[in-house]
Amino acid sequence: MPTSRLTTSSTRNGDDDSADWVVHRVLPAEPFQTLDDYIAAGGGAGLDAARRVERSVVVDEVEASGLRGRGGAGFPTGTKWKTVMSYASDVLATTVVVNAAEGEPGTFKDRSILRNNPYAVIEGALIAAHVVGARRIVIATKATFEPEIARLAAAIDEVGRANWSADVDVTVTEGPSEYLYGEETALLEVLDGRPPFPRIAPPWRRGVDEVVADDADVSSESGLAADVVMATDDAANVVPPVLVDNVETLANVPAIVAKGAAWFREVGTRESPGTIVCTVTGAVSVPGEYEVAMGTPLRSVLELASRPGPEVTGDRPPAATPIAVLMGVSNAIVAASHFDTPVSYEGFAAIGSGLGSASFIVIGDDADPVAVAAGVSRFLAVESCGQCTPCKQDGLEISRHLDALAGGTGSADHLARIDDRLTHVADGARCSLATQHQVVITSLRTAFAGAFDARTAASGTEPAAPYVVAELRDLTDGVATIDESFTTKQPDWTHEAEDSGQSPVGRLTDHRAD
Repeated sequence: MPTSRLTTSSTRNGDDDSADWVVHRVLPAEPFQTLDDYIAAGGGAGLDAARRVERSVVVDEVEASGLRGRGGAGFPTGTKWKTVMSYASDVLATTVVVNAAEGEPGTFKDRSILRNNPYAVIEGALIAAHVVGARRIVIATKATFEPEIARLAAAIDEVGRANWSADVDVTVTEGPSEYLYGEETALLEVLDGRPPFPRIAPPWRRGVDEVVADDADVSSESGLAADVVMATDDAANVVPPVLVDNVETLANVPAIVAKGAAWFREVGTRESPGTIVCTVTGAVSVPGEYEVAMGTPLRSVLELASRPGPEVTGDRPPAATPIAVLMGVSNAIVAASHFDTPVSYEGFAAIGSGLGSASFIVIGDDADPVAVAAGVSRFLAVESCGQCTPCKQDGLEISRHLDALAGGTGSADHLARIDDRLTHVADGARCSLATQHQVVITSLRTAFAGAFDARTAASGTEPAAPYVVAELRDLTDGVATIDESFTTKQPDWTHEAEDSGQSPVGRLTDHRAD
């Protein structure tokens, strides 16, 4: 692979003795205002290199780099691309979908990348399209992400005029605000014109171009209600798969292709190469996004958000003493005793948690852990679509009992009911939301057992201050803004004064999604 002028640079934060470094690979120190700026910094070299070699050479380089999906699961990107290629259809082309529907509470890294470096995301998507034989790229974002949509529109226009995308149609889809829209199968449902209800079939088996069984022309054994045909790996396959990759994942691709796998692995760990963009909010002085090398201690990342930089003006109140980090609502909390854990997939797995989208919501000693649990539970119970009854109904019951405890009216019976429902909430779940509910609340119960027990000791306990868990609306100049409208969102996904009692899947469709 040829070299590129895109380089890894670091900026030291704090005093000269600090060991904390911010790396600029996908999140530049200064925004790229135009495509010319991006090209001047070496942009476009990856796409040029990819188009000069066989597709297999490109995917092998991505696989050798060890790049793992930055959307949450950390699945190896090269393996995903090869899987999609194995299901390719000779009849219909594969589609590349950029998952820009960021909604994990406490996460803002994808939107920051889109605001500052949309060209790398588009270039990465074009390389992916070249590899999997796609003629269409869909960037799926939320309609509420107005600054990002404007930047994407301008960048797509520039890329088109530069003839980067001559044979590929690049469009933006503006979707709903629901949390589940970020789940990749639910995202594909939205692209098909339906609500964001997760599918059972993975994207490489059922994409955005639906083929329905029709007489003798096509046969289906999918077992789905709509009799939608699945992609197969045999020669007669007529159904195309879809490649869905996260914004940050694709932003890493151009430099990997331009500079090679060995360059990418110069930072990070063996199992988690490269960098990761972390979002730090909560009980810190300067909330923000910080790109660091994988393997950096969590404590060092948190310290980056605890020392005001030159861009922050005005006095900030001292942050409370951190007692834990809430990993969005996707993984077990990280207690203060584990703050030296390396920020890597294997590091977080070793302490019984997960890195997810590197959403670090710092919980201070001024917050009540029971109120935090109530905030997490309400978010997940409300955002559940209701396709899986335990997820919705048990989730709502857990939320109600936690509200009672946090509100000072709880008892030992409430705690017993919470523990009972936690064992069943994930029964038969088709996506990870119910498991998240189970894992996060259980981790809070375990780490702060005393706080929960204290709220069952006697009736009339002082109410805890509510802890709102919701999507970030903005994160600019060290100020994080939470989506306050979530406080009025009902379990049926309306903002009516009273909940209708219907689950979203019952209210928005005439039948359960297939």
